[in-house]
Amino acid sequence: MGAGHSHSHDHGHGHSHAPADFGNAFLIGIILNTAFVIVEAAYGWISGSMALIADAGHNLSDVLALLLAWGASVAARRPACERFTYGFKSSTILAALANAGLLLVAIGAILFETLHRMAEPAPVQGETMAIVAGIGILVNAGTAALFLRGQHDINIRGAFLHMAADALVSLGVVIAGLAIIWTGERWIDPAVSLVIVAVIGWGTWGLLKDSVAMSMLGVPKGISENKVRAYLSGLPGVDAVHDLHIWPMSTTETALTAHLVMPAGHPGDGFLQRLAGELDRHHRIGHPTIQIETSRAACGTGC
Repeated sequence: MGAGHSHSHDHGHGHSHAPADFGNAFLIGIILNTAFVIVEAAYGWISGSMALIADAGHNLSDVLALLLAWGASVAARRPACERFTYGFKSSTILAALANAGLLLVAIGAILFETLHRMAEPAPVQGETMAIVAGIGILVNAGTAALFLRGQHDINIRGAFLHMAADALVSLGVVIAGLAIIWTGERWIDPAVSLVIVAVIGWGTWGLLKDSVAMSMLGVPKGISENKVRAYLSGLPGVDAVHDLHIWPMSTTETALTAHLVMPAGHPGDGFLQRLAGELDRHHRIGHPTIQIETSRAACGTGC
């Protein structure tokens, strides 16, 4: 460094926000939904209901999504090693991205078959539709309840939203089955399938957008870079802030690096410990790394 420039590098680490243990919830959800997918697909084929088959395809993608999210939550708990110094926390982000990809594939497959059925409506057993979909409401609503807590984790939130949406979709299939019984109209079944595709697409867009942003190391949702910068700039003795970076380490943990220009000199370890605690409590940033600099010249045009 140039003469007269003094630099100190300090690391403050707040509390960990590792994913809560949802192992039992994932296991129960996977078993229930796998069994229901088999039943729903079988009766969808027997009854000729595209709505049931579409819902079964969606439920199958949700089973795969639950497996991915569960695997990622287990991997996130593995300790850091020489090569992966952050551990495997970011696997939760990859799982969320893969989850969104699975849903896009499901949408394409269901939409293709639904459009074919719209052109050539087939006879449908409304009673079977209503009964099987009614069971689906219970299975999906029960699974969603298992993930009601832990909404701060995008993987857990994704699992909850998928199951809750499935319960609503199953309700729609029940209504469609009753409508077919009352009217005998064949077009109702593929029309409901289109509604299912729209519901899946709406939920997938939000999950895809969030997971892509996290994989691109964007500032996590709910954290304001401007507010963090303003907080750091307002600290006693801080003359400038530069090289501020905020990124997700996982779906629940956030890291930060920043350079603080403090002409009066290094404020001591107590200052850094308090700063780490405040960033954790008020900004949900649990892994801050702060560099203290005593001259504006160190940041060039970045100040």
